[in-house]
Amino acid sequence: MPQDHRPTKSVRVLLAEDQGMMRGALALLLGLEPDIEVVAQVGAGDEIVAAALLSRPDVALLDIELPGRSGLDAAADLREEVPDCRVLILTTFGRPGYLRRAMEAGAAGFLVKDGPVEELAAAIRRVLSGETVIDPALAAAALSAGPSPLTARERDALNASVDGATVADIAAKLHLSESTVRNYLSSAIGKTGTRNRMEAVRAARQQGWL
Repeated sequence: MPQDHRPTKSVRVLLAEDQGMMRGALALLLGLEPDIEVVAQVGAGDEIVAAALLSRPDVALLDIELPGRSGLDAAADLREEVPDCRVLILTTFGRPGYLRRAMEAGAAGFLVKDGPVEELAAAIRRVLSGETVIDPALAAAALSAGPSPLTARERDALNASVDGATVADIAAKLHLSESTVRNYLSSAIGKTGTRNRMEAVRAARQQGWL
């Protein structure tokens, strides 16, 4: 019978990815590494904290675009609920705004999905050792792009604008007056250089500000 050469102490990894095939492939490839063990897999952002509390991973590998809750929001949740868990963002969307938000949420690393699995495994080990690992090209782009011009409330108003929500709907959701919502939306439209709130939402998403 073949011997399992996995070290006694493996790096425990939680994997959050909404595409089942991608999640399974990542889990399989990472599981081939002798010192990495995938201890939890989830497909939605609102499942991350509960899974982490149950499995106690050393590193959480999170996508950004997840149903229920974004990986960026979940990263901030993990910092509060499971502070010993290091967060590594792995995404298709290498947007400068996403990188800044990930760092603000306490992530220890940010990589795009087009790299080899060996680099991902090395990044997992590096963030566990206390390093910060960021895709070099994305880091340079983030520095040149500058911070998001949107305030937190302007982001909230734009996020609440999807699916044809009216100003009244947004006001009720955010517990604000309709005039205040209009002011936030008008300011966001001006800052994004767009003509209306739907264009502002698209522009802000393209920059990774939402």
